[in-house]
Amino acid sequence: MYTGLLANLAILVLAGFVGFAVISKVPNTLHTPLMSGTNAIHGIVVLGALVVLGQLPADAGWGVRIIAFVALVFGTLNVIGGFAVTDRMLGMFKGKKEAAK
Repeated sequence: MYTGLLANLAILVLAGFVGFAVISKVPNTLHTPLMSGTNAIHGIVVLGALVVLGQLPADAGWGVRIIAFVALVFGTLNVIGGFAVTDRMLGMFKGKKEAAK
């Protein structure tokens, strides 16, 4: 009964370790392009979550719907926050504007 849950939890933990190992090895100069690419992937994930949420069967309980909606909201906040941070980081590379005369 809990075999599938245990396998999914093991995959989640292993993915966390692999993600941490990969991201910790990225040089500072590549963080902005990597974050932009990750934001695009998260946008696709949010669209997939919308599709899954829209195709839930009628007999799905409210708990499942609430968890799916919360996951969709967190994914959307992740995309918005990622683009805001990327914009701020790119702004650091722009030259300072001269004062208006």
